[in-house]
Amino acid sequence: MRRCLAVLCVPASLAAAPAAAQGPADNWPSKPITYVVPFAAGGTTDVLGRLIGQRLSSTLGQSVVIENRAGAGGNIGSDYVAKAAPDGYTLLGGTISSHAINVSLYPKMPYDPVKHFQPVALIGTLPNVLVVNADSPWKSVADVIAAARAKPGSVSFGSSGNGTSQHLAGELFASMSGIKLLHVPYKGSSPAVQALLGKQVDLVFENSVAAMPLIQSGKFRPLATTGPRRAAELPEVPTMAESGLKGYEIVSWQAIFAPAGTPMPIVNRLAAEIGKIIQEPEMRSRLMAMGIEPSGAGPAELGAFQKSEVAKWANLVKTANIKLE
Repeated sequence: MRRCLAVLCVPASLAAAPAAAQGPADNWPSKPITYVVPFAAGGTTDVLGRLIGQRLSSTLGQSVVIENRAGAGGNIGSDYVAKAAPDGYTLLGGTISSHAINVSLYPKMPYDPVKHFQPVALIGTLPNVLVVNADSPWKSVADVIAAARAKPGSVSFGSSGNGTSQHLAGELFASMSGIKLLHVPYKGSSPAVQALLGKQVDLVFENSVAAMPLIQSGKFRPLATTGPRRAAELPEVPTMAESGLKGYEIVSWQAIFAPAGTPMPIVNRLAAEIGKIIQEPEMRSRLMAMGIEPSGAGPAELGAFQKSEVAKWANLVKTANIKLE
């Protein structure tokens, strides 16, 4: 009888094992995922979100819905995600501004860029490009500096918002060249680009993703890039350092974050899928054509990189005495 009972108990214990072993990622995703872009549609973060989101939808078998929540240099959309349920159904297209610069620039931040988020994956890095309207008389960085010195405060530059890399690129330019520029913030790259097209501002430091189509169409004239070396897609355009501002370097980055507390099995699966997508030959080609150096670094690497960036930009904001007005 004891032997019979033992045999009967084995199937029961085996049947119970799978249920006990189930974790938070076993049934995920079972509904659409919201990918929040904290900037206006048409900008770099939006373009990348749609590219990654479309492929992620295919690999996960669930729709990835892009939701634009623009404003305050990425703070509004980021704060929304920081307060979202940490269940893997809300992601954020985070940037150098929303997750490294803003915390040192804004006197009151609604979220902590490190404590309130779980790093998922680094999409890639990219330089900004100093561009002017094709009708502008300026042909070089030296021309801009000369004009600004002749009439202090008369030269305006647009950006995708306070605290963005585009904003700090202009502030660092002004600080290093000893000139005064008028900063005009917008709610994303697209409206800033449109303002330059409409001659409402004199110049912009724009991500290569948003600037390249207008450079290629002849509507914008590139004067310099902000990276440590010349951009592959603009080999004839000098860097800011080559243009007389030795030591000038600003490289933007784009990444994906989830709310803090999101289960690591979900985070790791997301990171793995996104990493594969970024390494696909077609995706790499598209990113590089936009001036982006593809990465795909996972949670640990992105987390360490982000912390180093927070410290770096805190030092720059303090040293250059950059303040919001």
